[in-house]
Amino acid sequence: MSVGSSAPSPLPSGVPCWVELASVDEAASHRFYEGLFGWTFLLSRDPATRTGRYLIGTLGGVPVGGLYQAAPGQASAWMVNISVHNAHTAANWVRRLGGTVTLEPTVLPQRGCIVHGIEPSGAPFVLWQPPPDWVFATGYPNTFDGADLNTRDGAAADHFFCRLFQYTSLQVGDSRGIDYAEWRLEQEPVLYRYVMGPEYPPQTPPHWMVYFAVDPARGADATAGHALMLGGTVLVEPYDTPWGRMAILADPAGAVFSIIDHTQVGEGWGRAEVDDPYDD
Repeated sequence: MSVGSSAPSPLPSGVPCWVELASVDEAASHRFYEGLFGWTFLLSRDPATRTGRYLIGTLGGVPVGGLYQAAPGQASAWMVNISVHNAHTAANWVRRLGGTVTLEPTVLPQRGCIVHGIEPSGAPFVLWQPPPDWVFATGYPNTFDGADLNTRDGAAADHFFCRLFQYTSLQVGDSRGIDYAEWRLEQEPVLYRYVMGPEYPPQTPPHWMVYFAVDPARGADATAGHALMLGGTVLVEPYDTPWGRMAILADPAGAVFSIIDHTQVGEGWGRAEVDDPYDD
């Protein structure tokens, strides 16, 4: 059944409800995430992609993320999708709040309705009105764990998303002047916003950083090593944070993502100044 704007989402508006990868090498990315996270991919159809193909990654039979071939000139990148009750209404609000709609509400067979846009600080985003029976695996190893919006203009991003979704914003950065905010719904964190510091060259565009939880029995260090064996790259070696031990990786097609082990919690941020993982 195709679900359009007449079928409201069962999820609260503003909740991450999907994560997907546009890859310049679909086959290489398929093999990499199959090996690293144990995902199995199923072929679906998507009129919004260049090829019409869309692979749905599953873990234990439950959907965990999507994969499709990037358009010509598009770099490999992970993107979080944020739930909305009505895609057409959300698109109108995007414009009213100063954002740009780059893909008008588009119905996907059996997968709801999506909207693509760019928010006022310059970052792309995807809004999704999922079908009533949609399932997205999160909260356990090898699944989506969260996402940061990395931007130059924290105030503009806060204003846009907090108005669009009625988030409250809580500053969780440290005393060294790190501007890192937690966006909350009903006092529960849903997404994060980081103002890029000197570790990012001035030309780095606003972007999303997607996190995946790793099995504590393997940990972030071993997972990073496994990524290297599978043809990926360790852009930032594992480091300790108040949220867990993290590392920043890239898959063989160049898509950047982070891994985190929440059982290994450190004090302070613990990350040294590093090269921008998005800088070519």
